[in-house]
Amino acid sequence: MGMDTQRQQQRRTLVAAAVLLPLVAACGGEQAGAGRGSGSAEAAPPLTGVRWNVDSVTADGTTHRAPPGVHMSVDDRGRAEGSYGCNRFRGDVAFEGDRIRLRADTTLKACAAPRMDFERTLSRALTGGALTTRVDDDRLTLTADDGTTVRLSRAGDEPLHGTRWTVALPEADGRAHLTFDEKGTVSGSLGCNDVNADATVRDGHITLGAPAMTRMMCEDSLMDAERTLLRLFDGTVAYRIDPGNLTLTSENGTRVTAFAAE
Repeated sequence: MGMDTQRQQQRRTLVAAAVLLPLVAACGGEQAGAGRGSGSAEAAPPLTGVRWNVDSVTADGTTHRAPPGVHMSVDDRGRAEGSYGCNRFRGDVAFEGDRIRLRADTTLKACAAPRMDFERTLSRALTGGALTTRVDDDRLTLTADDGTTVRLSRAGDEPLHGTRWTVALPEADGRAHLTFDEKGTVSGSLGCNDVNADATVRDGHITLGAPAMTRMMCEDSLMDAERTLLRLFDGTVAYRIDPGNLTLTSENGTRVTAFAAE
């Protein structure tokens, strides 16, 4: 190969290198920024995978205590579900660093005025915009830009026996509750009347005896809740305990959820 030919080959190699280097740099920059610019979800904060009981909402300088059964949970895919107190909601959560945004659909039941008032306050707080999250051990605090604050606590793994389970029927307005003991009985309130009965627990089922109860009359909503709960008795119900809640399902198809009281 002559000297001129070698020089021409070297020039072509240098030119090719000069063209390739910017392309490699551009590709590398594109890959580095792909995660931020592609809309992929950031790492989920430590609030996920936990059932959180809502304790209170502070809005416009006033703190509103939550009625029994108000809760929310978010999985690591951003799917949310919970209860505002009367109505249940399901939706999606977008993670933005230490902030979240909730978009949710809700059922449309009507409940007693105090419960509905709290529900409206909580709904506005959770879905009104971005919320800054702070997790301190078993406590979660959500804070909106206007200072509205939702305080929540981690639901525990309560045992069936010895726990006061508040029934989550909106008609009962938090007044119905049941407590099972290890002696084989259940006692509590159906919302209007007190009740007790035999309760034999075995293999994920509870055999409930005929209920012994007081004979008071109350407003229609409480009597409706009471009639629903009575369908659990004098038969066998399947039970399931998740963190913070108890689900009872009777053979006749009645399904009732209850929450561990504070």
